Order: sequence, then structure tokens, then C-alpha cells
Amino acid sequence: MVTDICDEDEAVSPVIATVLLLAITVMLSSMVFVMMQSALTSVEKSEPEMTVSVKGLDNGFHVVRITSLDQALDPARLEYQIYPSSELNANEYKGFVDDSDVYGVIGANISFHDRDAGYSVTQGDYFVIDSETIGSKDGTWSFKLIDQSSNTLLFDIGLTFIED
Repeated sequence: MVTDICDEDEAVSPVIATVLLLAITVMLSSMVFVMMQSALTSVEKSEPEMTVSVKGLDNGFHVVRITSLDQALDPARLEYQIYPSSELNANEYKGFVDDSDVYGVIGANISFHDRDAGYSVTQGDYFVIDSETIGSKDGTWSFKLIDQSSNTLLFDIGLTFIED
């Protein structure tokens, strides 16, 4: 009993095989192109630019709101510092925005509120500082934010209260 190979219809037709080989070749070459393109082009990010507004409240708190920011920033790479402008030996408060006792914590001495809950620092986000508790209510303290990724000082503002 001899079986004829031409009688069996279980093989892939030559047209389909050619289309599959072409598709695989195109996908592999496009993947190599994308990998090489990202390796060869080094795009430097520009330094972030930020403006903020500060408001001293009657209850001893300061609210520092980000009014403009040209790019989203990683909270783990942003360092804050609250320090006295005049006294060299006074307490200084510093840390990173994503610290567990700062990021999204309500009632903390220093807290950051991510308005869009996207785990990024963007326009509209804000800091709340309990100036009464940390002793910065006298108007001689400053608050600054530093982007560690680009080593850029984003802002350095005084924490003052408006007298009525």
C-alpha cells in the first residue's frame, strides 16, 4: 500500500506560507529598527519649569499650590526643604515628596496632595504645611523644592502670612 503525498490536503499552501514568512520578517525587522532607534538617539529632557503660589491661612497653615508646570515629575525624585532664612541653628525639615509621612497624608506637619492621583507631580497639586506646629509661622522661613533628576531648583519661596 503506497500513499501518494499529493493526495493529502494537510499541508499549508505555498501562498499562505509565503505570506506568513513575509509577516514574520517585517515584524522582526521593525522590532530591530525600534530597538536600534532608541539606542542611537539620546534625547535630553529639558529642565522643568514650575511656578507656585503660597497662601498663609488664619489657622496657622500654609498652602503652596503648583500653578504651572511644563512636565509631570516623579515624586520620588523631588526633595523639599523648609528652613529658617535667618537662624542658622534652627530646625530644618526636609525629605522627598513620596515619603510615606508626606505623600497624601492628611493632618501631617508637611503633606503633599496629588490632585489627579496619578503618582506624579503636576499642575494643580499642592503642599499643606502646618506652620504653627513646626514653628515657621513667624515669617522668616522658606520652602524650596529641588528636582534631583535634573538637579534643578524648582522654587524657593518665603512662608509669610498676610496680616488683616
